[in-house]
Amino acid sequence: MKNNDIDIIADKQDQEIQALLKDYPMPEAPAGFFDQALVRATHEGSRRQRNRWLVAGFGSAIAAGLALWLVGGFFLTTPDLPAVNPEIPGITMTLEEPRTFNLVFASAEPLDGATLTVVLPEGIEMSGFPGQREVSWQTSLVSGKNLLPLKLIATSPVGGEVYATLRHDDRGRTFRLRVDVS
Repeated sequence: MKNNDIDIIADKQDQEIQALLKDYPMPEAPAGFFDQALVRATHEGSRRQRNRWLVAGFGSAIAAGLALWLVGGFFLTTPDLPAVNPEIPGITMTLEEPRTFNLVFASAEPLDGATLTVVLPEGIEMSGFPGQREVSWQTSLVSGKNLLPLKLIATSPVGGEVYATLRHDDRGRTFRLRVDVS
């Protein structure tokens, strides 16, 4: 078949379809129908465009977050940065909210005249000792477990480590507590 033959067949089919459609009357379009159709078509296009920008922005934010996470993970695992030691017990405090934490010292025998020293990081204070970074006192320990309640207050969001050192005669032991402030 040649191109002309195809055109003639297509024209015949178009004429047959038009002749069949004449038997089915089509109502007239109401006034303003075409204007409304154009407004809807342009509105749908702008909505799709807005949604496309929203999806693109959201996707970009996820990509940027993933990149920061990867870069941050790389730099946080370099040997130059100190890692958080999971063996050090930790507590979480709320800023300006006093909390009592109990330190337990176990002693095999009674100790008279032991010196207890608590060293606090910047931004953490012990109740009754505002602004002091180091508090020391003499105490006696009984054989077994000895409980020391520490009432701490976070005055800044920095946190750090609390050191509690117990000394008796020529012996001593230091305990560490990591403090996170939220």
